[in-house]
Amino acid sequence: MFALDPRLKQDTLPIGDFPLCRLLLMNDAHYPWFILVPRRTAVSEVFELDSLDQQALWQESVGLAQILKDAFAADKINLATLGNVVSQLHVHVVVRYHQDATWPAPVWGKHPAEPYRAELVTAIRAKLRRVMGEDFHFVEEA
Repeated sequence: MFALDPRLKQDTLPIGDFPLCRLLLMNDAHYPWFILVPRRTAVSEVFELDSLDQQALWQESVGLAQILKDAFAADKINLATLGNVVSQLHVHVVVRYHQDATWPAPVWGKHPAEPYRAELVTAIRAKLRRVMGEDFHFVEEA
C-alpha cells in the first residue's frame, strides 16, 4: 500500500492525483514548487519502476512542467529527482523566474521555507483547476 514519506507529508500540501503520481505543493511561498510522487511502494529510483510506470512518470513530469510553464508564465522550469534527504522516489518541478529569491542558483537550502497563506494556496489550486486535464483528480483541501 502506498504511503507518503513523513518528510514529504510534513513539507507539502496535497493537490491531487495523476494516474501514477500524487501531486504535492511544497509549502514554500518563495516558488511555485511542485512534487510528483509515484504511488508505488518501496521505490527510490526511477529504474526500480517497471517500464510502463517509467513512461507514465516521464509523461506526467513533462506534461506538468509544460502546464506550469504556461500557467505561471515561468522563465524556466527545473525538473529534478534527487532523493538525498527523502529516499522515496519523487520528482521536483519548480517554476523559476529570473527575479526569484535564488536565481540562477538551485532552490535547495538557500532560504528558510516561507509557508503559504491559505488564500494563496486556494488561488494556486484554482489556477490549476483551469488547466489540468481530465486524467487529474484534485483532493479536497486540507
